[in-house]
Parts: sequence; C-alpha cells; structure tokens
Amino acid sequence: MNIEEKVQAVKEQYLNMDLLRFTTAGSVDDGKSTLIGRLLYDSKAIFEDQLDAIERSSRSAGDENINLALLTDGLRDEREQGITIDVAYRYFATPKRKFIIADTPGHIQYTRNMVTGASTANLAIILVDARHGVVEQTCRHAFIASLLRIQHLVLCVNKMDLVGYNQDNFEKVRQDFKEFSSKLDIPDIRYIPISALKGDNVVHKSENMSWYEGASLLYTLENVQISSDNNFIDSRFPVQRVIRPQSDKYHDYRGYAGRVAGGVFKPGDEVIVLPSGFTTTITGIETLDGKVDEAFPPMSVSITLEDDIDLTRGDMIAKPDNQPKVGQDIELMICWLNEKKLMPRGKYAIKHTTKDARCVVKEVKYKVNINTLHRLEDDKEIGLNDIGRILIRTTSPLLYDSYKKNRTTGSLILIDEFTNETVGAGMII
Repeated sequence: MNIEEKVQAVKEQYLNMDLLRFTTAGSVDDGKSTLIGRLLYDSKAIFEDQLDAIERSSRSAGDENINLALLTDGLRDEREQGITIDVAYRYFATPKRKFIIADTPGHIQYTRNMVTGASTANLAIILVDARHGVVEQTCRHAFIASLLRIQHLVLCVNKMDLVGYNQDNFEKVRQDFKEFSSKLDIPDIRYIPISALKGDNVVHKSENMSWYEGASLLYTLENVQISSDNNFIDSRFPVQRVIRPQSDKYHDYRGYAGRVAGGVFKPGDEVIVLPSGFTTTITGIETLDGKVDEAFPPMSVSITLEDDIDLTRGDMIAKPDNQPKVGQDIELMICWLNEKKLMPRGKYAIKHTTKDARCVVKEVKYKVNINTLHRLEDDKEIGLNDIGRILIRTTSPLLYDSYKKNRTTGSLILIDEFTNETVGAGMII
C-alpha cells in the first residue's frame, strides 16, 4: 500500500467513525474550560503552535501551570476574568470516535448560552467543585439537560486535588446529586472524581484515587452508547428543497432533499405526503456519494417518488400507518432567550423543522422555578433565561411530535418579527 492509499484509508476511517456531541456545564470557576483543555492536551489533540501560544500567555499572566482554559476561552473578557461567556465549540478525535464539544458558561445570566450549546448534545458533562458540592447552578444545568432530553449525563466532581483526593467528599456530592436527579428524566447518569488541573481521571486513570474503580472520562466518552438515542421507529422526512436540475442528463429528475428526522426509509416503501395526504412509493434514495439502500437519522438525502405530487419546502414524508400529529394549537415548554420579555397575546414568527409560520401566544400556563422544579402559577412573567409552559396558535397547521418522542419534529424557535432575533426555544409537549 503506497502513501496515497494509506492517506485515503485514514480519511475513510475518519469519515466513518461515530460522532459524539457533548456539552460542559456547571457553576462559575468549576473548571469547565480547564477540563476541555486537559482532554485536548492529554489526548494529543493540540497543535504545537497552539501549545506554544498558551504557554506564552500563561507565563505572561504569571500562572504556575499551563492555563489550559485558554484553549476555549478566546474572548478578551473571558481571559481577563477567567470565565466563560459565549459558547465555544471544539473538535477532536481519537482512534475510536469523533467529538464536538460545546463549552458553555456557568453564570446565571448566560443560561440561554447553555441552552444553545446543549440543544444538539448527546451527552452532558456537569462539573461540581469538590469543596462546594451541589449548588444552585448544578441543579439548574441538570434540569435544562433533562428538559432538552439529553440521555447521558456525567457528573464530574472536580478539584479533588484540593480536598486531598478524599473519597468522602466525592461520595457526599454523589449522594446529594442522586437525591436531586431522582426528579429528572435522565436515564444514564455516571459519576467520576477528577482533577482537571492535574489530569486525574480525565484521560488516564488516577494513581491518587485508587479507591475509584470506574473508568476515566475519555474512556466513558469513547464508549457510551448513543445509537439508541435516535428515533428509528417513527419515520419523518421534512422536505427542505425540491431538486429539479432541468439538464439534458437529468431532464425528468425530481428529488426531495432534506435530513431524515426519524425512522428508516427504503426504496419500495409506501409513504404518505403531508399535509396533502396522498400516498405513493419511494423509487430511489441518493446522497452526495450516490444511491443508498436506506436512509436513517441524521442522514441528508434526496428521495424520489413514483408519482408527481405537489410537494414543497415545509411538507413532510412519513409512513401511512405512523403519522405525526397535525395541529395549530401547540403546547410547549419555552426557554426565553431575549432581554425583551415574552408578551402574552404577542405575535411571533416561528421555524419548525423546515416550515416557516407565524403564531400568537394564547396563554402562559406557568413559570418553572429551576432550582426547586416547582411550578410558579402566580408568576407568569417570562423574561431572559426563564423557562415556562405556554400555549400558542399557529397561522398554519404544524406536522409535529412531542419533543420527548423526537427532538427534531418536537422543537421550534420563536422569532421577533421586527428585529429578526431568536427570542425563544420551544419543546413541544
């Protein structure tokens, strides 16, 4: 095998590797950025020029150790204050898996940034300072992870070096979080004692905590099973674009492009086109690399149908015996992302899968106290970083599922029609 063939083989191996998206959360100064820096550093995922740059920055700031947080904290205010403000994304890979990391802020006023970073995550890492234990932000971020239907959560008890690697500190944090998390809907929760600064149990097992018999954080990330997180039962294909090349070679070609949101589609399957209700058969499925025998989440494909049906952006292809709900009165949990408060009876533009519409807020049912998970039915004013339950009516029917059933067809965003800002992220109940 020559060099070109080896390079091609490595490329194919990389492209075919499984992808895990995960987010970090926790209170201020719990070490989220340092943890990500340690992951990248110890897994040899940092270029030499990057390492040289952060070493120089660390020396100029008078740090005793390399400040690995500088790998993700890129804003000037972040570096000066030693905090995370905006969501920072980082990419790296090991021989087992590819990763996309979203490093999110810990301050209460940046909760909306945490929602943004966690919205596409398969797994959430929540850091807890071993000295302080479970605090308000720990509960807040765990609740948001549960609300966003993140199936896997790793509670990293950080700064174990500052408590002498004492097992009692770790066990107390684990017990306190177990009591709180019993009210959440997260099926897979794991606990790891770490020191992001020293590297204990991050990439390599710690020699300082022989009492801990579990896996390191990187081993957990490499081996957590996420294949069952996608919905392969309820077939959903929101149409994003109609492809009509109108060339001599593809004169009669009509394909419907989009990303599979659920289920499995195969040539020969009988499908129903919504909202028209016509049934037809799939004749072919293609990707950029050519024809495929099946399509499943989250593949981007073009589907051709046996019959010429009026089908456009915002419509959906599904199975006749398993259709999404259709309606205009939609009840949802809303995470408010804008400084301008939600207006009862207010009108907003919405985006749901590939469909654009408008809506009016019919009712605010309650606001959630994120720290206690209690419903505040007497306080229905929803402002920046608040979470509540509302009822909206849309100008045209939506083809939707509950967010619990499908994160793609069960989510939507509210947009201010005058400023074009995204003001709310909604999860359909």
